[in-house]
Amino acid sequence: MVLVYSDNKKLTFELLSKGSELSKDLGKKSTAVIIGKSDDTLANEYIAYGADNVFVAETVVDSFKAEEYAEILEKIVKETGTEIILIGSNKNGKELASRLAGKLDVGCIIGCTNIYLKDKKLTAERVVYSGNAIAVEQFNSKPGILTVSSKVFDPLKKDDKRKGDIVKKKIETEKSSSKVLKVQEAKTEGVNVEDAEIIVSCGRGFKSKEDIKLADELADVLKGKTIGCSRPIAADLKWMSEDHWIGLSGHKVKPKLYIATGISGQIQHIAGIRDSGVIVAINKDADALIFKSADYGIVGDLYEVLPKLTAAIKDKMG
Repeated sequence: MVLVYSDNKKLTFELLSKGSELSKDLGKKSTAVIIGKSDDTLANEYIAYGADNVFVAETVVDSFKAEEYAEILEKIVKETGTEIILIGSNKNGKELASRLAGKLDVGCIIGCTNIYLKDKKLTAERVVYSGNAIAVEQFNSKPGILTVSSKVFDPLKKDDKRKGDIVKKKIETEKSSSKVLKVQEAKTEGVNVEDAEIIVSCGRGFKSKEDIKLADELADVLKGKTIGCSRPIAADLKWMSEDHWIGLSGHKVKPKLYIATGISGQIQHIAGIRDSGVIVAINKDADALIFKSADYGIVGDLYEVLPKLTAAIKDKMG
């Protein structure tokens, strides 16, 4: 059996896509896990997106604690005879996966970019050395625990006609000695670069914060309206918030169109945009690394190129 869990619904949909594929290869079934109050609507959604079964672990735990959630998953894994566990690679998921691996005394691979069976062994790929290489790793024991970030796999098309079993079971856990004293939502500007289909991104080629309006204007005519940036703009200069930061330490994105303006193309930034559909680079340095990762490149000063490109697209689109 392939077990899928994430506290992020959209990420669970994506994991179910790969979970369904792996379960077919194994000749087994995929099961999505819900921890907390019973939610038939969510359970049926998971089935519509590829789950063969949904296991609802009814518990009195009212907030996420890795210790207690790991114990819950441990009991589910032992009861169901799970061979593969896919967990969403967000903040909670990484801690949960590592704790669960320790409790089960099995291997755990964090941040997988591909998962498949090779010679009947569960195999995973992940980016290492800041994106300079891909590590290929295999499990020698079961179950194998893997975490996957958002946007790595595309969700299956929703099929409301799919049927599946919903199993509900009360699971008790030992109360953890740790306490959640306060939960405070991070302040954001309402920007979600991870879901954007078109992104115009800014780098050190911009001379001032005010000049970013040139990228804004291009994004507006493309009807993308989403601005991203490289690390120096958000972390060093503070011209934009970290909501816009794209790269290995920022957000990983998967837009249909990514336009990099004034960005040199260091590997840390490329790691965040590698899955983009089409990458366009604008840089006055013909030897800039960004051109090696771009589908299309414009060598020129962004202060000259952006206004002309914006005007040309505006004219083309009427």
